[in-house]
Amino acid sequence: MNIEITELPSPLLEFGSPGEFTDPRVGLTQAGPFDLRFGAAHKSNVKVGLVGPSEMIEKALKWYERCQNPIMSDMNNLAQYPFFPGFLDVFKATLDVSDRWTVEFDEADRVLEKALALEPKKRFEEVLDLYTAGIQKLAGMESQKPDIVVCCLPQSVVLSCWSISNELNRNEYKALRKRRERANSLQMGLFETWEVDEQPEDLLFRDFRRALKARAMRSHMPIQIGRNRVFSDTEGGQDPATRAWNMSVGMYYKSGGIPWRLKAEGPETCFVGVSFHHLRTTKRHLVHSSIAQAFSTEGDGFAIRGDSVPWNPEQGRNVHLTEEQSARLMRKVLDQYRERTGGEPLRVVLHKTSKFNEQETVGFKNELRHIPLVEMVNLMPSMFRLVQYGSYPPKRGTMCRVNEGATYLFTTGFLPEWGTYPGPHIPTPVRLVTGEDANMYRVATDVMGLTRMNWNTAQNTNGQPVTIRFARQVGGIMAEVGDEVEPLSSYRYYM
Repeated sequence: MNIEITELPSPLLEFGSPGEFTDPRVGLTQAGPFDLRFGAAHKSNVKVGLVGPSEMIEKALKWYERCQNPIMSDMNNLAQYPFFPGFLDVFKATLDVSDRWTVEFDEADRVLEKALALEPKKRFEEVLDLYTAGIQKLAGMESQKPDIVVCCLPQSVVLSCWSISNELNRNEYKALRKRRERANSLQMGLFETWEVDEQPEDLLFRDFRRALKARAMRSHMPIQIGRNRVFSDTEGGQDPATRAWNMSVGMYYKSGGIPWRLKAEGPETCFVGVSFHHLRTTKRHLVHSSIAQAFSTEGDGFAIRGDSVPWNPEQGRNVHLTEEQSARLMRKVLDQYRERTGGEPLRVVLHKTSKFNEQETVGFKNELRHIPLVEMVNLMPSMFRLVQYGSYPPKRGTMCRVNEGATYLFTTGFLPEWGTYPGPHIPTPVRLVTGEDANMYRVATDVMGLTRMNWNTAQNTNGQPVTIRFARQVGGIMAEVGDEVEPLSSYRYYM
């Protein structure tokens, strides 16, 4: 047996000033956000709207005021938990929170209290309607409307409305039972696993967060969820500097900014992740709907809903598109790419967590026949393990090839720059499979780079490439939008 181990270098990120960094927080502190390179088009003012009860609005205002200034870190490992310099210092942009963009619930009429007193399903819808009305009011302002709305959820809403049971028919319950049995059979205990595909609970429950994002999408307004654990220092919660970093990066991106970009190596590339989610339609009760999550080298992200596949409880992960459906999905991706970038990519890389069958391969390749470079890569869970001497697991970015045929990549693991492994479980590698004579070093390097493109956080510990990381979340939001409405494509509405 021939085992070849390679440690990939940390992905390089580009920011506003010249220079390359591996940690987003260091890059932002020293060089500012990437869109500083756009000159006057740089996002220099982030206008924030607030919706919620007065007690949460007050907490939010105090928190955002706190984030205007440096927040020191009292953690032991400052490389892992650095201080937050302040929003203006990091993004070269003001954080503007004003009364004119604030919608407080009517306390005199006790609207939220009355909604929370209803039976569960009615409660879910009434509270959802309350926040939706606030978002619509701010989104409908004729001039100077906010860039982003923060929905401030008190603990009473989180505890009583966060999820609600879905009404499933007999066949759906049968499918749910099969999926649970399969999930239990694959349970790996202490080992870290990828939960990319829909899980049984996704069918069983409706999620308030996803429902609210779907409602906000109808008003073309990106939103962020604000809870006590974000606004306040809580026991067992993240330290305030870390919260400020994560909140600020997500808010800056959703408001229209570009925090950082992956350093472009080689031709302009469009990375596409293909996945499926359950969708209820007016013609069929339940189908598998295809999704493409696409990201350009320029740093833009978008999501496309493709065709549906008739649902079958025996399918499991074996859901595939026809040749025509695959071609249509890729046509939509290229159309959206051209609209956003003004040109064609020179390279397209497709990611999928299950194998491409023959019809999908033919359909995708036919639609991409004019693209010079096309790669189709499966990223699949594995039972492969590496053990090394010492207290820590293999280094993040370790690639292992067995007999020059099987390739495994640790997307999580020991971080030398932090001197620790930050994960709660034993990391497991993902298996990279491609049917072509591809350069596996470049394939693995792409995957590692895409793990750094999650603009919902400043942490650089993400283990899944962004092409597949948000598949469940995007699918859940699209399911809430419904089959009769075309969901918006910008990733700002999903993250």
